[in-house]
Amino acid sequence: MKHIFLLLAVLLGAWIKADACTSILVGKKASTDGSAFITYSADSYGMYGRLLHFPAARHPKGTLRRIVDGDTNHYLGTIAEAEETYSVIGQINEYQVAITETTFGGREELIDTAGIIDYVSLMTLGLQRAKTAREAIKVMTSLVEEYGYASSGESFSIADPNEVWIMEMIGKGSGNKGAVWVAVRIPDDCIAAHANHSRIHQFDLRDKENVMYSKEVISFARKKGYFNGKDRDFSFSAAYAPADFSAIRFCETRVWSFFNRWVEGMDQYLDYADGHHIGKAQPMPLYLKPKQKLSLHDVMHSMRDHYEGTPFDITNDEGAGLYDAPYRPSPLTWEHDGKTYFNERPISTQQAGFTVVAQVRSGMPDAIGGVLWFGNDDPNMVAYTPVYCCTQNVPECYAEGTADDVTFSWNSAFWVCNWVANMTYPRYSQLFPSVREVRDKLEGEYLMKQADIEHAAQMLFDENPAKAKEMLDQYSNQCAASMITTWKKLGEYLIVKYNDMVVKKERNGKFTLTPDGLAEPPTRPGFGPQQRQRIATETGNRYLVPAN
Repeated sequence: MKHIFLLLAVLLGAWIKADACTSILVGKKASTDGSAFITYSADSYGMYGRLLHFPAARHPKGTLRRIVDGDTNHYLGTIAEAEETYSVIGQINEYQVAITETTFGGREELIDTAGIIDYVSLMTLGLQRAKTAREAIKVMTSLVEEYGYASSGESFSIADPNEVWIMEMIGKGSGNKGAVWVAVRIPDDCIAAHANHSRIHQFDLRDKENVMYSKEVISFARKKGYFNGKDRDFSFSAAYAPADFSAIRFCETRVWSFFNRWVEGMDQYLDYADGHHIGKAQPMPLYLKPKQKLSLHDVMHSMRDHYEGTPFDITNDEGAGLYDAPYRPSPLTWEHDGKTYFNERPISTQQAGFTVVAQVRSGMPDAIGGVLWFGNDDPNMVAYTPVYCCTQNVPECYAEGTADDVTFSWNSAFWVCNWVANMTYPRYSQLFPSVREVRDKLEGEYLMKQADIEHAAQMLFDENPAKAKEMLDQYSNQCAASMITTWKKLGEYLIVKYNDMVVKKERNGKFTLTPDGLAEPPTRPGFGPQQRQRIATETGNRYLVPAN
């Protein structure tokens, strides 16, 4: 039979190397409106973030699909293509199945160099072939069983309108095709998160409704010498991703900070989260019940966390600089006088290529219920815009080909948002309030319009589903276009308002002028109180003006 090879070059750009990410999960009964949520901050220095679309398609029997590693662009092999694949926009498909990830790495010897399917391709394949979260888990695990798993340890968030799951997977090493894995359903009234460290410890082997796992998940660990206790005490995390300081302080501390925002009593896990008590402190549970239900805005805001108000707050030490920035230069560790030091690693970070909040809802047509709230760059520095899961036309500012990682374009949301962010980072406390005001206003407008847009779409859907989908497609594009226009104006405003470290005066939203038509003399705020204290303390009398 004739084989048709699908090159699918776009697959290469769907997920660029993003091995330092954060994902939040919220069950449908833990949200204010019955939505389930999963999030993603794709954090990798140098990554150009974009939004890709894979149209629904039917393929002749015998069609082969070329698999190329999404991180390295290296050809891995071919697999049998499904006879039918579903439409995918970013991290969500037309049936409201959403998948995101974080890489935990785990034991290096378990990477299968002969495996054909990497984690990037695996997520896309799951979205293209599954109508529910459970089906996605079965699709993904069956594929690696048949073709081998080519990546290191991975945590996946997998959601549909009714269920939210965490699945963790790691290969079995060279010569052992397949993977060991476990998937746990997050209770509907609970929240969870994972951030580059394996989070599944003990799991109920008898709970077939809420737990799935590979048949070898424990026996393989015994065979390799990773575990020798009773089955009920088996910890996937401890066996396959033993914790060290970096796994806790750079990864689990982010999870703690998310929980701390929404769950009472998280102080009891501070010893665990600080990374200095490995093997002594009790790990955090996989999921917890929040003290209140989370709104869509709450979930978005949780992605903007920098440990503010916690023992890990980074806005009040020397590293924050003159303008109290919650950002640090890479790498995470650095040397001084023969000693190694580290920077905190918060959820919101400057190297994010893109960020998403996937919102999925039952009780409404899939085309209306599934929304991928998308942003290019650091979650703290962008406004999330809605992209409905029925979208067929990728907004130009998010699209493949508008620009790339070494080609700037004023039509690219990635570059325009980074332009604004990189003006703001060096003078954070001075400029960020202006950025936040515009961000919150624009994002708030999208949130306010959501109910009306969806009501209109529902009315139209009852009469003409195709027209309703077209309407939501157009709306998604309009929102993205309004965002990039607003961000260009924001950047222009920032350079005028804060040029040369001074602040031009405004009244009623306009810069004030002298009677002769020039800008009024700007204010010169100088150092803030903390910086004045630091400079005076460190320099003594060097800059002290002599008394008359």
